[in-house]
Amino acid sequence: MAADEPGALELFVSIGLSESKARETLRNQALSALLREAIVQAQEILGSAADKTVGTLLYNVASRLKDPKHLGFLVEYIATKKIVTDLQLNAALEYVKSHPVEPIDAADFARECGVGVIVTPEQIEEAVEASISKHRAQLLSERYRFNMGLLMGEARSKLKWADGKIIKNEVDLQVLHLLGPKTEADLEKKSKVSVYLPSFLPSFLPSFLPSFLECVKTKSLMEQLRGEALKFHKPGENYKTEGYVVTPNTMNLLKQHLEITGGQVRTRFPPEPNGILHIGHAKAINFNFGFAKANGGICFLRYDDTNPEKEEEKYFTAIRDIVEWLGYTPYAVTHASDYFDQLYTWAVDLIRRGHAYVCHQKVEEIKGHNPPPSPWRDRPVEESLLLFEVLPFHGEATLRMKLVMEDGKMDPVAYRIKYTPHHRTGDKWCIYPTYDYTHCLCDSIENITHSLCTKEFQARRSSYFWLCNALDVYCPVQWEYGRLNLLYTVVSKRKIIRLVDSGAVRDWDDPRLFTLTALRRRGFPAEAINNFCARVGVTVAQCTMEPHMLEACVREVLNEQAPRVMAVLEPLCVTIVNFPAPHKILEIDVPNFPADETKGFHKVPFQPTIYIEQSDFREVPEKGYKRLAPGQPVGLRHTGYVIAIQSIIKDTNGRVKELEVTCTKSEAAEKPKAFIHWVSNPLVCEVRQYERLFLHKNPEDPAEVPQGFLSDVNPNSLSVIEEALVDRSVCGAKPFTKFQFERLGYFSVDPDSTGAKVSSQKGQKPGRVPSPSPVQMARKGKFSCT
Repeated sequence: MAADEPGALELFVSIGLSESKARETLRNQALSALLREAIVQAQEILGSAADKTVGTLLYNVASRLKDPKHLGFLVEYIATKKIVTDLQLNAALEYVKSHPVEPIDAADFARECGVGVIVTPEQIEEAVEASISKHRAQLLSERYRFNMGLLMGEARSKLKWADGKIIKNEVDLQVLHLLGPKTEADLEKKSKVSVYLPSFLPSFLPSFLPSFLECVKTKSLMEQLRGEALKFHKPGENYKTEGYVVTPNTMNLLKQHLEITGGQVRTRFPPEPNGILHIGHAKAINFNFGFAKANGGICFLRYDDTNPEKEEEKYFTAIRDIVEWLGYTPYAVTHASDYFDQLYTWAVDLIRRGHAYVCHQKVEEIKGHNPPPSPWRDRPVEESLLLFEVLPFHGEATLRMKLVMEDGKMDPVAYRIKYTPHHRTGDKWCIYPTYDYTHCLCDSIENITHSLCTKEFQARRSSYFWLCNALDVYCPVQWEYGRLNLLYTVVSKRKIIRLVDSGAVRDWDDPRLFTLTALRRRGFPAEAINNFCARVGVTVAQCTMEPHMLEACVREVLNEQAPRVMAVLEPLCVTIVNFPAPHKILEIDVPNFPADETKGFHKVPFQPTIYIEQSDFREVPEKGYKRLAPGQPVGLRHTGYVIAIQSIIKDTNGRVKELEVTCTKSEAAEKPKAFIHWVSNPLVCEVRQYERLFLHKNPEDPAEVPQGFLSDVNPNSLSVIEEALVDRSVCGAKPFTKFQFERLGYFSVDPDSTGAKVSSQKGQKPGRVPSPSPVQMARKGKFSCT
């Protein structure tokens, strides 16, 4: 019945809607059609027009009812005044949502929805009086600053079906009787709480204060994912999810599902094994594995290996390695190819049911969202069955499903021909299922309860439900969340391959990238990446974050985990002419963590010849320079000595190549303006220092980078220091071991270190705004800056 036909406006106004509200309702065709039907049914029961109270309830039921088949049932209860309040209607709507299969048990419905329950004013007065009596002393003390919501809540808990407005009015009346009118003191505003920053916090922090305070109060990932936090359905209650399609066999299938799972939460992480995981996948891993873990469930690692042309064994291994590195253990490792036989059997069944057909349109013809309709869509079932059996011999033929997806795409492909051996099944198959066909059915086979995926898959949700129901198999629920992106990077597999091929980066694990293997090589701890995902949170909206937010999480973890050592990147030789023990090596105890000496010490040799940073000396110091200069001594960290310049030795080009200094015990010398780090008898290593790989925030945006992302590569994103010096306490450190080089930053031993060459990647300086990218060190050892 057309909602905008003559008389509809008058009909809607007759139930109490304002004319503007009635016109607004008419613009929503689905709502106005349902409302008109509800009004007509109510008038037939009443024998006259509905009053405003009934009209309001009718409007609410029409606008909120998810399954119209229950409309007549609810309208009858409203028209006969068995449901008279919003509370009862809310309960009724929840009841029919929880009981999708007819017939509805009228007695149980009445009991759960308060049908026939009448709450008298006397009952409300008694309940409020009891609550006030219970909190009388606190009320008299706090007066109107007391939380009145507590009184209302307690009264409501005793009288479930009481009108909330009436309870509030009664609370206000009895509180006024007890306390009297508000005084000037009652009306004073509470003073705001001031936030005081300790003096030891770095000077840059105030500009980051809002995000800093937000981080402090961020809930842990487990807190965000546990129980009712996400408002997800409980296992077996899939039908309570909006948009979930209920068939006559749904409840039976859910019952069988619960018998198999025991009501346990089941999720899966389903990567394609055709590339390396990136920072966005870290959120997906944490969400899928974390949600299962937080709710006592299990999570599968399932490889979506349906495209043998792009899959390699190294990707399978790397994906599992990263999942475990992040701290998660899959309940089982499965493959879409494990189910190829079952998927093929279901494809034949889908054809038999008239829901799929063999199509001969070429790939180019069916690409995009508006391809021409297939001339083979209505071919006979028997013909499609025969052709599907011999599909491998039909060139570009495909099997297509008869449905229209949410984004308007028509008849997605279920199977296509690929004459490529599969890494697991060999030559058994040369037709392979697509994601649209495989994904929901693999979820069904594994009895997944929550199929969690990023927002771009929302357009596939209707096809997900459609396919499971078309085959009459258990249908999980697909939930979408916003994907995680970072500025100054690209994560597309195709674009990373172009970066590698062009020589802009060395490989997938180049520390300038934001693949997870690259971040691990750069020295980012798994714990920091997980913390970052927790701070980003599980949101529906897409998140695009600055890299410094991730690096802040890294520094927090490394500050507690990375022991301090001394290293010099640009050495300047210094000879102490009056060394206190000229014929022997002194050993200095250096704390691994100066702020907590209970974590131990390491020994550093101290000899007449030491090395300092070139930047820690100025022959002619500028104003404000506090480190070593003629007439300006400095302290040597951890030694208890102050050094002062005696002479400056230069090479033939006039460059300073060595300093001769004298040393004095700290207690005998004037307190120096600064203390500097140093090394003695050190190891030689290579340091690779990294900046951001791209110059612009959005290198893929043609508006920012018209010539394409390759033209935006920062030519100075990598600098190598081949002969840096580091103290010998790092000798024997294994790859990925992290250190904080005092006054320089965080570093990680690189995997390409050898006995002859150690590499190190450099990280950010503690307490400074993080620069966008990392660094590495090498020669007898290699270090990477995190």
